[in-house]
Amino acid sequence: MDRVAQKHAPVYEALERFRKQRVVPFDVPGHKRGRGNPELRDLLGEKCVNLDVNSMKPLDNLCHPMSVIKEAEELAAEAFGADHAFFMVGGTTSSVQSMVMTACRSGEKIILPRNVHKSVINALVLNGAIPVYVDPKVDEKLGISLGMELQDLEQAILDNPDAVCVLVNNPTYYGICSDLRGIVNLAHQHDMKVLVDEAHGTHLYFGKGLPVNAMEAGADMASVSMHKSGGSLTQSSLLLVNKTVNWEYVSQIINLTQTTSASYLLLSSLDISRRNLALRGEESFEKVKSMAEYAREEINQIGGFYAYGRELVNGTSVYDFDVTKLSVYTRDIGLAGIEVYDLLRDEYDIQIEFGDITNILAYISIGDRIQDIERLVGALADIKRLYSKDPSHMLSTEYISPKVCVSPQKAFYSDKEALPIRETAGKICAEFVMCYPPGIPILAPGEMITNEIIEYIIYAKEKGCSMQGTQDPYVENLNVLVK
Repeated sequence: MDRVAQKHAPVYEALERFRKQRVVPFDVPGHKRGRGNPELRDLLGEKCVNLDVNSMKPLDNLCHPMSVIKEAEELAAEAFGADHAFFMVGGTTSSVQSMVMTACRSGEKIILPRNVHKSVINALVLNGAIPVYVDPKVDEKLGISLGMELQDLEQAILDNPDAVCVLVNNPTYYGICSDLRGIVNLAHQHDMKVLVDEAHGTHLYFGKGLPVNAMEAGADMASVSMHKSGGSLTQSSLLLVNKTVNWEYVSQIINLTQTTSASYLLLSSLDISRRNLALRGEESFEKVKSMAEYAREEINQIGGFYAYGRELVNGTSVYDFDVTKLSVYTRDIGLAGIEVYDLLRDEYDIQIEFGDITNILAYISIGDRIQDIERLVGALADIKRLYSKDPSHMLSTEYISPKVCVSPQKAFYSDKEALPIRETAGKICAEFVMCYPPGIPILAPGEMITNEIIEYIIYAKEKGCSMQGTQDPYVENLNVLVK
């Protein structure tokens, strides 16, 4: 990596030159540098609204980059070890969907774990590819789904030799990593592309002693959420492409759905964050690792909570573990993760990433401080002392393996009817049902509804999980296929 070149931030530098020119705007956006919307200017600051500009020759165009955006993407590709990098302003959802739509056409098969983010299955609804699920193992105590095992993938490939690609989510929200190199080698032996949803793995490209990243493992494409652990603004992301993929075709796929009015606030944040990580990422993520490990040790000394880490590694379903993920099992104190989430926010003014049925995740990143870790640990100790209950009547699983009966696209666009949720057992679901975050569907279009899944949905609602995906905002009815 050329550290001298990485000191540049072409988009940011072009914006700074533009700002000094004091150009009179007769283009969009209509707030005209904030003058037309003083409340917006007061909220965001004059400098911010001054830089909320439209594509113009000096600033390049994201749909067809030829100058400063092109240079910035080339620097990102070099920093991440990719052949090409795309700046994405529709979140990693848009990156993931562009990967899937590049690698698969309607009717073609894609092999993937079922515990994927909703953006993956949404892509299948959009382009008509057929999922072949490799059901992950589940940790019986923690209730979380684990990684993709090589033997399960090999069997799926043998059963579906006409599949065109394999998708892996690595690392998972909880920090679980699969054998990425092994998966890439196996898939490539069968002429299948490998796509990696690396939304939670920006730091893997810059930190030392962390699990292997997708580009280093030889994956064909990877989606990276720079705004999660990389420090850019929310909604900004990268799509990385290796030499095995025609990047010009990827660009055409991206432009099917990505906005033609890209935010330069997002673009410049990607540019600045890439520079920051290229120059200071190694030392920054060493601090993140240290803080997460310290927090893990302190939380485990409280008792009742279990902040899990590398002890889960078994070489198969947990091939590696991302130690920057502070995932904590809460069920043993008689509280669902979402209940601890609510207590931390409402009683202690601490906002964590998410709480689900049995776990919480506190996201540790380059912006955290050790005093914040101490405050979190103290609050958890307080919650255990004040709110612990008998856990005997609690559910203990986060993932229920579904039965796929119809392709997601066919189910989503089929005739459907709404039924009370308790009357849907044995029916085929025609919509998504999920807790968000983490955004992994409990049910996806085309899957069989079972009594176990119904009880899980009702339990999650009662505990306070944010339920999404259904037409009924209260999730009292589900859309099912009309037979």
